[in-house]
Amino acid sequence: MLRRVISLTLIIVFLAVLPAYSFWIWTPKTGRWVNPKYAVKPTPQEQLDFALQFYQAGDLKRAKVEFKKLIKHYSRSFEASESQYYLGLIEEKMDRLYEAYLAYQRVVDKYPFSERVQEVIEREYKIAEAFMSGRSRKLMGVKLPVENPAIEIFKKVVENSTYGRLAPSAQYKLGLVLMNLGRFYEAEEEFQKVITHYPASEWVNAARYQIAYCKASSSKGTDYDHEAVVQAKEMFEEFVKEHPDAALSQEAKKNLRDLNEKEAKSNYDIAYFYEKQKAYQAAKRYYNLVINNYSNSEWAAQAVERLEIMEKKK
Repeated sequence: MLRRVISLTLIIVFLAVLPAYSFWIWTPKTGRWVNPKYAVKPTPQEQLDFALQFYQAGDLKRAKVEFKKLIKHYSRSFEASESQYYLGLIEEKMDRLYEAYLAYQRVVDKYPFSERVQEVIEREYKIAEAFMSGRSRKLMGVKLPVENPAIEIFKKVVENSTYGRLAPSAQYKLGLVLMNLGRFYEAEEEFQKVITHYPASEWVNAARYQIAYCKASSSKGTDYDHEAVVQAKEMFEEFVKEHPDAALSQEAKKNLRDLNEKEAKSNYDIAYFYEKQKAYQAAKRYYNLVINNYSNSEWAAQAVERLEIMEKKK
């Protein structure tokens, strides 16, 4: 009787655990049980085809798992480079653009001989443009690891293809991003690289204009930088002279007018300071400088008024 109870108990236990074992397969090669869900296909091509089935069906989460599995088990294969590329596509489809960039960059870093490298660089460039425009932030709605990923990504595009098709424009747009962030000195350095490294590029003239703009903008704070203003004026004047019909020339002329106003105000302020210190000869000299050199500025008329007031004080 006891034997029957024990036998029945063992049968019940066996039947209870049997479904669990149905998800596992014994592999004589490894000498262990393997869950097919986590197993890799016998060849990298089979694994790639398996992962692509999920990708094409729109199951991006499962496709991502399978592509990663291929990279882990067949890291040196051609199919691994393809899997890394598809990981970038998946992140991009999910609007995780910074993660997509990181995935694409791994293709360049780990598989530099991949036939996908040029396409990857182009995709990185477009991602950088998305960050540059601010469109990507609306898509992601998440905190980014850096101030503006466009800076990092444009730099990588240049690094990945120093003299490639996209390098000059990436270099120029890197300068634009820095300039829009108010980092004028850094932006100026990046624009100069356009001129130095890509002298035949279509971006050279625009880079020259932006350098002048950076010099002018760097002196717009509370501290007046006379040298920067003079350099900016010279560069704007040269740009207008060399490119009279260019669209940027109109902006250059406007910037010249603004710089003249800035210089006029600076000299007027010096004159007024001397006047308050009763150093009338020095004040007169600076007021006359404003009148003679900046006759079209609003400060010229005010300088004339101050001179008349000083004359009445004598």
